[in-house]
Amino acid sequence: MSGSRPVLLVMDFQHGIVERLGAAGASPVLEAAGRAVGAARGRGIPVIFVRVAFRAGFPEIAETNARFNTLRRAGGAPVEDQPGAQIHTSLAPGPDEPVVTKRRVSAFSGSDLDVLLRAAKADTLVLAGISTSGVVLSTVRQAADLDYRLVVLADACADPDPQVHGFLTEKVFPPQALVTTVDDWARTG
Repeated sequence: MSGSRPVLLVMDFQHGIVERLGAAGASPVLEAAGRAVGAARGRGIPVIFVRVAFRAGFPEIAETNARFNTLRRAGGAPVEDQPGAQIHTSLAPGPDEPVVTKRRVSAFSGSDLDVLLRAAKADTLVLAGISTSGVVLSTVRQAADLDYRLVVLADACADPDPQVHGFLTEKVFPPQALVTTVDDWARTG
């Protein structure tokens, strides 16, 4: 995308979420995300890490929020300072790479991502994330409405349901985003 100002968003690659995929499911997506981060760093493309986390006591979770209340009651809602909320060690952010904490599913909701993207003069978002049906879908929809160009790195995204991942990357995302692989994106940019 000649003339664009891309930013790579590495979303929800935090210990508690990666571990839900199991070793077999996590290994390929972590490896692909690592290649994307390496390619971005090598080309001088800013990398922003995004995680979902809450304050102790979960004051951000309204009683009406079915998704996060279910997680909270099951003990699966990540708390900011706990290990499960930290970016996976295999993708450690560099000292100048921001980690954005969001309070909802989309990378934009309840975070300062918009401020960082405007400061970077970004017009293109390159997305990697877990899960495809969660953070990736919600961020694609919101970013498209905010007029960003979008690239989804299909192999650097994963979902607990592979059929849902396939449906989203093959049918839902293409009208709004270029869906490609990390290696093709790294070659062509």
